[in-house]
Amino acid sequence: MSSTELPRTQGVPQTPPAAPQSDDSVTVRHVALQGATLVVRRRTPEREGLEPAVYVHGLGGSALNWTALAGELAGRVDGEAIDLPGFGHSPPPDDGDYSITGHSRAVIRYLDAARRGPVHLFGNSMGGAVVTRVAALRPDLVRTLTLVSPALPELRPQRSAVPTALLAIPGSGSVFLRLTKDWTPERRTGAVLALCYGDPARVSPEGFAEAVTEYERRLTLPYHWEVMERSARGIVDAYTLGGQHGLWRQARRVLAPTLLVYGARDRLVSVRMARKAHRSFPDSRLLVLPRAGHVAMMEYPRVVARAFGDLLAERGGS
Repeated sequence: MSSTELPRTQGVPQTPPAAPQSDDSVTVRHVALQGATLVVRRRTPEREGLEPAVYVHGLGGSALNWTALAGELAGRVDGEAIDLPGFGHSPPPDDGDYSITGHSRAVIRYLDAARRGPVHLFGNSMGGAVVTRVAALRPDLVRTLTLVSPALPELRPQRSAVPTALLAIPGSGSVFLRLTKDWTPERRTGAVLALCYGDPARVSPEGFAEAVTEYERRLTLPYHWEVMERSARGIVDAYTLGGQHGLWRQARRVLAPTLLVYGARDRLVSVRMARKAHRSFPDSRLLVLPRAGHVAMMEYPRVVARAFGDLLAERGGS
């Protein structure tokens, strides 16, 4: 991806609605960094002294994507999930840079500012590419790396992933809205879940209702489609990078013990890439879930948590 900074949209309000309120199990705060403000959700750990963890979501996601896994791991790590710039409740970055490098820079700045590192770093999809770059560039910040369906370059992407790649085309958001103008919020949300889940029936009625509310909220944000289009373009551009900036080259530079989680029913990141990832990350373990789709940490959080616990046990952690 070129490091050229993209201009912000002029005359468009850039501040999203206030972040959701904290409760007894989760605290939510805004963290001001150089060039960006991140909303961070911290799951209250079950005891003091646990090692820190940071969760990074994928394209179109938010910190909420990690709620189930963070709950499973509350007795193992002191976890924080971040909304990347422009996603969830975080406002867009000042420079309008939504490349993998731009998102990685935001994560690094947060980890430096928080002074909690090294952390157990988790990433899903686009977030997996982001944290791979973080781990390669700043090994001092990473204890372990857990990647759930990471968006690493594929020579032959699955046909079902093509519509997502088309988001990289400028104006694709307005085309989507015209094509789906007669869709109900439930139908829109159902289409997203069908793309991401191996079995959408695993989503509870309460979870589906929450997903509908969150998706409709995002569609009201004036910068929503700009963020989606530019972030999708950032993924596509990262796939074309060669040399030392290529994601597979950077995967080989990762020093941290790495857990790779793939879903056999993933329609966005092919399970065919699992073996290549296992060969590329020098110190890696591979978990393939036969019924999972693109978001195994949401579909099978207990299984993913158990695999992470095994990783901790191997390195002598808590």
